[in-house]
Amino acid sequence: MAKMIHSMIRVLEETRSVDFYRKAFGLEIAQRLDFETFTLVYLSNAETPFELELTVNKGREEAYNLGDGYGHLAISVDDLDAEHARFAELGLSPNKIVEFNRDGTLFARFFFVTDPDGYKIEVLQRHGRFL
Repeated sequence: MAKMIHSMIRVLEETRSVDFYRKAFGLEIAQRLDFETFTLVYLSNAETPFELELTVNKGREEAYNLGDGYGHLAISVDDLDAEHARFAELGLSPNKIVEFNRDGTLFARFFFVTDPDGYKIEVLQRHGRFL
């Protein structure tokens, strides 16, 4: 069975966004990961394990046009390889499986699939923070 785990949006100013979501919805920082060109900030609360992922692209100064701000839904599964094969058999054209490492350790293993309207959905192996 699939389990929805997070949704991502791009923001210009981390502090301003974290403050807004804390005030508006009681979301707190669950994890913050700083990379060379972007920062990921995972927000959550005690009500649900579902998280909001804020992506801050370093060096970006102009506001995002919501039509070009990339985002996705994320779903975790027990067996990524089996799900990838099932999607392919159903003609859903899943992208290739990708492994994303941080500091030499597996952070995420996933593939993307696009729905009929063009929305991208990330399908993650249940692992680490993506259970």
